[in-house]
Amino acid sequence: MIDSLISDIKGQIQFGNMITRLILLNIVVFVLITLIGAFTYGGQTSPSFQKLIQFLAISGDPIMLLKKPWTLFTHMFLHQGFWHLFWNMLILYWFGRIVGDLLGDQRILPLYLAGGLSGAVFFIIFANLINSYAGYALGASAAVMCIVMASGFIAPYFKLNLLLIGEVKLMYVVAALFFLDVAMIGQNSNAGGHFAHIGGALFGGFYVYAMQKYGTDFLARLSSFFEKPRFERRPKQPAKVVNIHGAEKKGGSKRNVSQEEIDKILDKIKNFGINSLSEEEKDVLFKASKE
Repeated sequence: MIDSLISDIKGQIQFGNMITRLILLNIVVFVLITLIGAFTYGGQTSPSFQKLIQFLAISGDPIMLLKKPWTLFTHMFLHQGFWHLFWNMLILYWFGRIVGDLLGDQRILPLYLAGGLSGAVFFIIFANLINSYAGYALGASAAVMCIVMASGFIAPYFKLNLLLIGEVKLMYVVAALFFLDVAMIGQNSNAGGHFAHIGGALFGGFYVYAMQKYGTDFLARLSSFFEKPRFERRPKQPAKVVNIHGAEKKGGSKRNVSQEEIDKILDKIKNFGINSLSEEEKDVLFKASKE
């Protein structure tokens, strides 16, 4: 069983998309931290275990940050509570698929890291200028909120089927999640964490807005390291035949589809969401992906 589990994990790491890899990484870190806590004398409340957490979590004290700069990155993969991990990964899966499909899988990790860093900056600002305390922050929430907000800007009219509610436009779901973080800042519990979530969300929204409005990709260089686009935009080529109705069925029709037409469909998805496509456009895109 262990060999099979390890084999499945290796397969997902090698062939899965970036959302799957990020979820696996967060789960592996959580399992390791939990096991260390289980075998530490005194458990997760022991001083030695808390030192480990503080070694990986980000501090609101800038001096501590200078001493432990790696925490800028390690904190966004660190979870202590199961439900904290569960909800972060579930939300990352739901909204990350939308971002990956419409912006490209190569932009997921850069967005995740940038959202986590933005959240760290907002947490430090809150800890020193607003609340005057130096605690610790950990978890993927700011990085996840970055991707959530990015999805809302990319496909605001995309419809989600919510339990007991029905179809709701994505922009309303994203707005509700953002508002909850804003509302929770006034609470005594984890106000700094919610401030960090807002920092991640603001970066995600600003990033997509800049791409749509000005064609500026702040993460282009980083994204290029992970680029495995689903559809490569190649120089214009002579029109090729794509059978948009599938098979060599009797009565089936064929039509010429150029790279320019595929590019227009991709732009339409980017600006208006995948639900804006007609059935014919979806067929064209599906067939082109198989070429």
